[in-house]
Amino acid sequence: MGKLLKHFKPAIIPILFTIMLLAVQAYCDLSLPTYMSNIVNVGIQQAGIDCVTPDKSPKEEIDKIQLFMNSRESDFVSSCYTEDTYKNNDILVLKDLSEKDSAKLAKTLEKPMLITYIMEMSQKGKLSKDSVSGEIDTESFNKIMENGVKDMTPENQMKFLQIQQNSKNKKNFDLFKILPLFSENTRKEITETINEQLKAFDKLGEDTIKQVVVPYTENLMSSAGIDTDEIRLDYIVESGLIMLGYTGLVFVCMILISLLASVIASRFARDIRSHAYNQIVNFSANESNLFSNASLITRCTNDVQQVQFVIVMMLRMILYAPILGVGALLKVMNMSGGMVWVIGLAVGIVVVLVAFLMTVAMPKFTILQKLIDRMNLVSREILTGLPVIRAFSRESYETDRFDTANNNLMKTNLFVNRVMAIMLPAMMLVMNGTTILIVWVGSHQIDSGNMQVGDIMAFIQYTMQIIISFLMICMASIVLPRAIVSAKRLNEVLNTEISIKNPEHPQTFSSNKGNVEFNNVTFTYPGANEPVLHNISFTAKTGETTAIIGSTGSGKSTLINLIPRFYDVTEGSITVDGCNIKDASLEDLREKIGYVPQKGILFSGTIKSNIAFSDESMPMEKIERAAEIAHAKEFIDEKPNGYDTIISQGGTNVSGGQRQRLSIARAIANEPEILIFDDSFSALDFKTDSGVRKALKDNIKNSTIFIVAQRISTVLNADQILVLDNGQLVGRGTHKELLKNCQVYRDIAESQLSKEELQ
Repeated sequence: MGKLLKHFKPAIIPILFTIMLLAVQAYCDLSLPTYMSNIVNVGIQQAGIDCVTPDKSPKEEIDKIQLFMNSRESDFVSSCYTEDTYKNNDILVLKDLSEKDSAKLAKTLEKPMLITYIMEMSQKGKLSKDSVSGEIDTESFNKIMENGVKDMTPENQMKFLQIQQNSKNKKNFDLFKILPLFSENTRKEITETINEQLKAFDKLGEDTIKQVVVPYTENLMSSAGIDTDEIRLDYIVESGLIMLGYTGLVFVCMILISLLASVIASRFARDIRSHAYNQIVNFSANESNLFSNASLITRCTNDVQQVQFVIVMMLRMILYAPILGVGALLKVMNMSGGMVWVIGLAVGIVVVLVAFLMTVAMPKFTILQKLIDRMNLVSREILTGLPVIRAFSRESYETDRFDTANNNLMKTNLFVNRVMAIMLPAMMLVMNGTTILIVWVGSHQIDSGNMQVGDIMAFIQYTMQIIISFLMICMASIVLPRAIVSAKRLNEVLNTEISIKNPEHPQTFSSNKGNVEFNNVTFTYPGANEPVLHNISFTAKTGETTAIIGSTGSGKSTLINLIPRFYDVTEGSITVDGCNIKDASLEDLREKIGYVPQKGILFSGTIKSNIAFSDESMPMEKIERAAEIAHAKEFIDEKPNGYDTIISQGGTNVSGGQRQRLSIARAIANEPEILIFDDSFSALDFKTDSGVRKALKDNIKNSTIFIVAQRISTVLNADQILVLDNGQLVGRGTHKELLKNCQVYRDIAESQLSKEELQ
């Protein structure tokens, strides 16, 4: 995979920036449930007051609270307030405190305020027996007070007796009038006794205690002239605006992430396609035989698309999922560890479900890509062979063959999609079931005072974020296996070792004559048991025509394919102008050669662009001269647009003879030093064949010409004729010499010429 991964190198900075944006998005997403919880807990239930410390309070109420403090705590509280008046009543106003002092003040006030608030509510009869606090039973303090009265000053004892006499209920009187009369030690003992009776508070969380005390804080502030309704509204509006801000930031991040992911993936796909294309273009025939054309097309299109799609998902979802999931998990663990098992249960179910689905679907992804290859192969064969199919009335058979390939692909796709279609409803079932379970368990937590309503709402959202994170990974797991298969297929192309390549230190040709020499050349196709050519030696000189003839399968095309290094010789050597072609660069070698294949291949464009294929800036004079030598000018001039006539893909809108003549014109237009005609006159009639060969002889005098032919008439006037039989050179000479000295050549000649022509 190294060759694939190296294409990420130019995108390292955009990828890092994308990850940063994902972290920002996750932070915003994780903050929203907290603000929603605060709106419910603080904004609605606590009137927007998020701290037990009152900003303003009647002085007498603070005095009550200080009764349940020691002297050091009471002095600290007093130092934090300044005295003022409101409606002729003394009030205390909170000073500007540091963050540390504010936290200390809240901690100091919290428990005494709770005791004071509950005692007031208990005496007023506003607390039920089954409430979290219960009622304060003053009977239990009688013994403490009896001992405490003995320690009072005479003056305080008189006040105590007077309060008892004025109370309607001798056993249940206002403690807040009695407590100031006792000594600090007695008050401390009373406070401890109250705490003992309020053991339920030891089970409450800090937030729940705050929620119990805040109504008391609200009453104190309201009594001191503060509009608590405005505080509630301001808190809710402020929290809502912050949530809108986070939502807007998430929106911007998502747009930027999508844009960056698309750009990175598109450029990656472009580079991979380019790399694969360059690799394929440089394939020798050996490497090309390892892959079918249909498979190479699929690998450069569909496989690249699969990898590109996964990169987009990776940058948008796969990387985001663990960030969001881990962040949400940390949040819920900080909220309440007692309900984390619910998340563990939900995640476990998701993991089991995904593992089951992937075990079933994974093998099908490999099969799927092979079926796409098969579909492309059958389609290409049918479209290419339409004339033959129609000529033999095989339309129904080919239709059935196409339907078989198409249905196999469809069935596999349906199977995969059906398996994956189970995932979404299954995930919805898990998510909704988890929500119900959280509400059921959370209701008990709220009842016991361990959590608040807003916390449960936030817990549900964080749990959904965790499950959604796994869902994102699951969605990625749908396409990831297929993309891995595609990546492996692309990697096979990119890692294919090219057997024919430039030498490390290429040599230059000593001259530009085009002399070609074969020295004991033997060639064996890769994987074959026996050589195709055996010890071939000959020399082809500049200005001469060397013809190669022989029966089908004798190795004629193989021989001339060795010259441009479509294959490399197994033994021996081939030299051009005294330089071994293996020691020269491929570019320099092939610049010397003009090649016309057996099948005339034209490219989409115009007649002009096809002839000037070797040089787009080729002068028009050269193009016209090449067309005239190839006897193509006569039919070009007949066309309305002349050299600007459109040629369709493969040259299907011109005849076979016209394709061959245009191919010949293309080969000679660049005036190469070596011209190779691989049975390129077979589609020409005898008159055109003769005319083209005569024009070549008259106009191409400084090139070494190779002609592979089946017809004796084509090679009749060659300077030397090479006769091949079963890969061996069995004859070499002129036409007349071979008729006398080579029986194989004579047999071929007798099968094509009359007795008069043989003489």
